[in-house]
Amino acid sequence: MPLLFSALVCVPAIWLILRSPLARSSLDLPNERSLHSNPVPRTGGLGILAAITIASLTFKPSLPWPIWAALAIIVVVSFVDDLQGLRASIRMPLHLIAAVTVAITAFPAASWPFLLLATVTVAWLINLYNFMDGSDGLAGGQAFFGFGTLAIAALEANDPGIAISASIVAGAALGFLLFNFPPARIFMGDAGSTSMGLLAGALGALGVARNLWHPIFPAIAFLPFIFDGSATLLMRMGQGKKVWQAHRDHAYQRLNMSGFGHRNTALLYYGLMLASALVALSGLRPDAGWAATACLLIAFALAYGMVQRSWNRRQSMQNEGHADDATHKSHK
Repeated sequence: MPLLFSALVCVPAIWLILRSPLARSSLDLPNERSLHSNPVPRTGGLGILAAITIASLTFKPSLPWPIWAALAIIVVVSFVDDLQGLRASIRMPLHLIAAVTVAITAFPAASWPFLLLATVTVAWLINLYNFMDGSDGLAGGQAFFGFGTLAIAALEANDPGIAISASIVAGAALGFLLFNFPPARIFMGDAGSTSMGLLAGALGALGVARNLWHPIFPAIAFLPFIFDGSATLLMRMGQGKKVWQAHRDHAYQRLNMSGFGHRNTALLYYGLMLASALVALSGLRPDAGWAATACLLIAFALAYGMVQRSWNRRQSMQNEGHADDATHKSHK
């Protein structure tokens, strides 16, 4: 079974990485976006990618070679970024090249407006996954549930290439979670998170092109990440903030900082991921799924709004408390 094989390969791969000089050469140091207080190796993505590579060579899923070329671009640029940092002016053009490659490969006969939309979508997923990889167990969990959902749908549609590929990624994510579930011993890093985003876009697009599922299906499969990431981007744009700057405005970050902690935040999102997977799979039937999808979107919107309002209220009360303290001190 590709999923189990990939998981079993990922576990020793990450175990070896943790004990190698590579782990010490790329540490995720706490910063203004972080939710951790100690340096943690961010080379777990290499273990995930090693498992994906070995499992793919073993089971030989029939995916177009340009998809692998696009993935190679993302892996190289992101690994360099993990090691020494890269300016956005270097990263983003390479992200776009990879996204264009995926779009043209999946939809070779599409019109240029459609290709532009597909390119922007894949590029956004590459960066979205990176933005959402900020709490222990979160990105690995979304990969397991999201790619697992794609695997089930592709299997039902009798497309072994996508089914095997998605199973392999889900299995690698499962193996990674053994080391990343709170408290995390290793992080996915940019090489892992951006690769997950590209593969989500690539397999989702190939499934649309092969009529395995409608375009909304992969979006629902990865909805917890897509909704939180996209809603936060729009919120920051509406507030006039610089959207490219590191921040802690995502719902998962604010839940974590409000006292949920890494473990409870991960478990809560796993519930959302499972619900999204079930709704996505129910939507494969033409007579079902749309009502459930609408209810899920409404529930996500309400929950997101509640988290943000609760956080803003909490910050307001803290600011008032600080102001009162300052006033009392000035009167002494």
